[in-house]
Amino acid sequence: MTSRALLPVALSIAGSDPSGGAGIQADLKTFHAHGVYGLTVPTLITVQNTLGVQEVFPLPAGLVQRQIEALLEDFEIAVIKIGALGNADIIQAVAEVLQGTRSPVVLDPVLVSSSGKTLLTVEGIHALKTLLFPLCTLITPNLPELQVLYGGQVPDTGTFLVKGGHGSGEILVDALWVNGIQMAFYPAQKQHTRHLHGTGCTLSSSIAAHLALGSLLDMAISKAHAYLQEAIRHAPDLGQGSGGLEHFWMQKRS
Repeated sequence: MTSRALLPVALSIAGSDPSGGAGIQADLKTFHAHGVYGLTVPTLITVQNTLGVQEVFPLPAGLVQRQIEALLEDFEIAVIKIGALGNADIIQAVAEVLQGTRSPVVLDPVLVSSSGKTLLTVEGIHALKTLLFPLCTLITPNLPELQVLYGGQVPDTGTFLVKGGHGSGEILVDALWVNGIQMAFYPAQKQHTRHLHGTGCTLSSSIAAHLALGSLLDMAISKAHAYLQEAIRHAPDLGQGSGGLEHFWMQKRS
């Protein structure tokens, strides 16, 4: 018999977006666009469309934990991506089950939806910083999230990709910080479009996918950054508000 290469497996632990633009739906599309097999554990259910998030329903923390445990028992998981978690109980449950894993963890600290809906309380933010951040390979806050987390300053411990999409000017810059030192820049021309739903989810899951495929962190970020720009550029113009991206632009181009 001829052997075949093991397909890399990535796990997304995040909220569900029924419009398909963000959350576990965007993560799954991104994983598969990169040739990575995607697993998902939903942490919360939302009522939302491209016009915004209307309601948020966190799942029981024990149910989230048992989903993760079941997958860890069955799969060799190459990377874990974490998105919206909903509350401190879910954060504690996720942290407990991930204590024994060796997989790299990419965490996108989703605190507020793009439409302004609060997704994590002050108690949840504290749990996120104290329980989960120490377990992460990379944390990817945007500028407003960094402001909420650390008053806009990058802490002197941990690895952070600070996303500059909310900045001013025509050139927007993401910056990689390691233990308080700025290590790399990833500039991009600002794209004037309303279809930006799920950009943070897509970037972080693309980074995770490239890590699963064997890239070192800096190269994974660089590749994911380029992938995101094209996913925005090819957005399919769906919905009346901020629509989702074209996660499969690479396949359509070929």
